[in-house]
Amino acid sequence: MFKSVSGFCLLGPSPQDMERHHNSATRTPLNNVGVQRRSKSYRLSYRSCLGTAASRLGLTPALTARRLNTSRRALKPHGVAEKVDPEQLALLVKTEWQLSYVTPLHQFRHTQLKSYSRRLAAFIAAGKQQGLAVAVENPQTTFRVSFSLVEGMTESADDAETVLIQIHARPSFAGQDEPQRPAWSGWLTCVNGNPDYLRSLPKDFTCLPLFGSSGAEGLGALVKSWFQQSFDCCFGPLEVSHTSLQWLMALWTNCHTEASIQHLKMIWTLPAVPPLEVTYTVNPEDAWELWRSVRKQKENRGGGGEEEENCIDIEEVADFVQGLKSHFYRHFRLDLSAGSLNQVSTALGSAKHSGRMKISNSRYMTTTLTLLTESALLKMPI
Repeated sequence: MFKSVSGFCLLGPSPQDMERHHNSATRTPLNNVGVQRRSKSYRLSYRSCLGTAASRLGLTPALTARRLNTSRRALKPHGVAEKVDPEQLALLVKTEWQLSYVTPLHQFRHTQLKSYSRRLAAFIAAGKQQGLAVAVENPQTTFRVSFSLVEGMTESADDAETVLIQIHARPSFAGQDEPQRPAWSGWLTCVNGNPDYLRSLPKDFTCLPLFGSSGAEGLGALVKSWFQQSFDCCFGPLEVSHTSLQWLMALWTNCHTEASIQHLKMIWTLPAVPPLEVTYTVNPEDAWELWRSVRKQKENRGGGGEEEENCIDIEEVADFVQGLKSHFYRHFRLDLSAGSLNQVSTALGSAKHSGRMKISNSRYMTTTLTLLTESALLKMPI
């Protein structure tokens, strides 16, 4: 059943109608490429490192227009729950995170996390004295900072281990026995990062390009400022692009038979005065039938090898989205192609164009994080 909520409601047609149209040891990977550092600030573009070795430390104009991969493996259950600490996993899953990209960290060491906890706590205390943290907490609030390693998230030997940061606070009026409460959480990760880029980095740099944060914005700003001063990196907003949102729709729908997506919900914005927001909800069985028909078309075109069956290409994603848009147009005479896709959600997770992301099922988080890691690397400045 299909529903569209924007002053409209429709009981949709049948599915047939739609068919028409590792090793997790603690490590900070070091690289064998001997490159002399000319300055502390490292601004090597991921996109400029995808050609020959000779171009790895220079600009390659023909490659800077590179986009997301046009083919990727379908989401499959991964044993993340068996590898990652349950408390850490519980925090990573279910929480909605604001995403950012972060450039490579200079002289960051996974073996120094306790030292980083003390240094960041001191930095926040100094900022509080200057009035920088007053906007988020009472001036007398006490903070506790902890850095911890999240083992079991890496997918390749070139990935650096994920780092989780937590800030707890106890207001001055709280009782002595009252526990501190979470005030801010964040993490840095690299899942299936591009090996050519990672291996091209000078050995003093660690690449954890995907950053998620949740909690008081003032504390988040202080954390970013400390990282920038300590590791000569820079942060920037990571929007989830129109293409990435479509990829997530297809990847999540592809999992329906193993883990029910429960619904496929999209929010589109159409150009109008004022702008028209359309919420488009698809019954999971109808979404699956449409997706299955798209996959069958690929088989009929000559695909079907075992390797190809495990991969999804961008043409299939485009056909799936076009099928959804065509159905909507037939019944409402509104062309969603004229608008922009701002949000997608299923029971497996949700993503917004603004960069807010929630992963609701740990069994399928690896491919999602791979896509987001790729997006973060591509967003880095030259």
